[in-house]
Amino acid sequence: MVPEPDASTTGERGCPKCGHSETDVGTISTTGGGLSKMFDIQTNSFKVVSCTNCGYSELYRDTTSGSSDIVDVFLG
Repeated sequence: MVPEPDASTTGERGCPKCGHSETDVGTISTTGGGLSKMFDIQTNSFKVVSCTNCGYSELYRDTTSGSSDIVDVFLG
């Protein structure tokens, strides 16, 4: 049985799971530990890049540099 080529060998870009090329970008905030957890203070912010086809998602620490760079990382 011959394995199907993936995006890394064919030069194609897309979702690492299904190869689809459309994404949604959202933001989530989370608490840290200690007092920030006790007082529900969101100290960590992340961008969430999700495939619109299969829902596969990856989190990236929010560095406020813009979401277009993050989508490029997700799609390869």
